[in-house]
Amino acid sequence: MPLHIRRIATFLPERVCPVADLPELAAAGDAQRTAVLRLGVERVRDAGDLGEVPLAAGAATAALAATGTDPAQVDVLLLVQGRAPEHLLSSEATRVQRLVGATNAVTLGVGELGCVSSSAALAVCSGLFAANPGWRTGLVTMGARVATAARYRPPMTVLGDGGLAALVTSYPGGGFRLVDQILTSNGEYADLFRIRYRDRPASRWQEECTDPHTYSFRLALESRRRLADLNAELLARNGLRADQVRYVMQNLSTGAFAFWQEALDVELLPVCVRNLREYGHLGSADVLLNLAGAAPALRAGEKVLVMNSSPVAAWSSALFEYLPDDERKEGTPR
Repeated sequence: MPLHIRRIATFLPERVCPVADLPELAAAGDAQRTAVLRLGVERVRDAGDLGEVPLAAGAATAALAATGTDPAQVDVLLLVQGRAPEHLLSSEATRVQRLVGATNAVTLGVGELGCVSSSAALAVCSGLFAANPGWRTGLVTMGARVATAARYRPPMTVLGDGGLAALVTSYPGGGFRLVDQILTSNGEYADLFRIRYRDRPASRWQEECTDPHTYSFRLALESRRRLADLNAELLARNGLRADQVRYVMQNLSTGAFAFWQEALDVELLPVCVRNLREYGHLGSADVLLNLAGAAPALRAGEKVLVMNSSPVAAWSSALFEYLPDDERKEGTPR
């Protein structure tokens, strides 16, 4: 069953925090401060007291409003689970459903794959459309909010806050068509990054990499092989060459962009660097934010290969076709 992304909308907090002014940098040594400032992130949005649920709901409401879609017409709502739930036992997915007003939507959460959870959510939505031929409209929404006091995630990136939602349909309506997608994972890295929380108050929560050497070397080599293989398979089964598509991926650092461009022999669209600079790393939202922002540079019918990965570890390569409607080009974050 084809899946079309009709609109990608964001809900970005108004408060802007320059990375140079991050509280954790005031107490950092010169080496760490220099490392953070070299990541390519100049500023991030700060959600203050807003949690991931209102961020996700705000983006979903924006996507509905932008397309003139009645929330009651949404058949399925998928919440991509965030970095840390606000409460245990409660349902964040159905809380978003209530806030959005999607009273008739089958609602569930998709997660456990880090940044790749958004890619998994698109696959789940496509499958649900195929299993329910009468379903026409879906929402894939997510909120990203730093879970600890520090925004720097050593050694890779600076975390920002924001919400993003994709209004998807089972029929053409402008935007992007999901042509094909491949996902894979490896449980050997399941706890490479973690936050221990049961034995300490939230003020002491800290993101930690349990094995920096494994992350920087072993996982980097495996990720290079995995993404190269996924890209090659995806292009081959769609009859395309590598030079016939454009490329985006998630936003971690300018150093990471340089590594992946050389390792995979690709050229990333400039939107990746722009969004990294302005918003930092927004977790699962990164790749869809970059896909939306790429639209002004695309011609109708042009293909975009979206690469996604996470250190849990999981990988995804997805092929999209740009099919603009007559009203506007997708792109500028709202």
